[in-house]
Amino acid sequence: MEMRTSNLSRSVRLALWADQVGRGRAAGADAVRAVTLDDEPHTVVGLEGRPDGATLEDLLAALSLPGTTLAAALPAPGDVAGVPASIATDATEAGEALLVEAGDARGAPHGGGATGGGTRPAWAVVPEVVEFGSDLEPGHLVTWHVREVEPWSARFLAAVGSPADAERELRVALLTATEALDRLDVARWREDAADGIAALRDDGGPAWLPPRLAPRRARTLTLAVRLRRIVELGSVDEGGAVNLWQADQRGAALQSVEQTSRRALSAVTANIVPDAAAD
Repeated sequence: MEMRTSNLSRSVRLALWADQVGRGRAAGADAVRAVTLDDEPHTVVGLEGRPDGATLEDLLAALSLPGTTLAAALPAPGDVAGVPASIATDATEAGEALLVEAGDARGAPHGGGATGGGTRPAWAVVPEVVEFGSDLEPGHLVTWHVREVEPWSARFLAAVGSPADAERELRVALLTATEALDRLDVARWREDAADGIAALRDDGGPAWLPPRLAPRRARTLTLAVRLRRIVELGSVDEGGAVNLWQADQRGAALQSVEQTSRRALSAVTANIVPDAAAD
């Protein structure tokens, strides 16, 4: 199936594929294609040792160094749990960021990220996306901004939880979302949304998954993408609900589900350490 890029952010794709490249399970060229999709070639600003305008290949090489820990953060207004404060505003505006901690000072792609006391260098990579073209032929220019941040892994991983926890929460959220929308009679106000939600219950998931992604991570990611699509479908045409109470009820249900799916996507990409961690 065709992957819906709106439901699998560039930071998630970059984290998943950089990990696979680091483990020797995927080629860099395949990773670039998976992250870029239909975008124009991505550029990178602030990468240590490279001029502004570095390539996505350069960034992947830095992210794939042994011992690197990656996690995609997907903050939203009012929900920035675990995201370093220094990039919280920009990451929330973008809706995403890739968080990185190096295995040691040699792994820092952004100048001097190490601090005293043996703290691992840490940075964030925030995409800036500029749309161009028309609704029929849209295009995207993507620039990744590399910025030094405070150490983030312990706080962030505690906030998003483990992939196992995320998978359990997603299964509950999937039932909550579909039951809530069924109960509020979605078909009455948008037949296409109802049909789309029904189809997504058996959706096979995004096509651009790394080919050797661990089964639990693949299952969790597929569920999270499915839920984000359900939220997207159920949120369109809010005014079509029968009354304001239904609109409020639907909005509250979908907001909770959307938060669960965002945190699950972060959990899928977190705790990835190419030279040591087991899947």
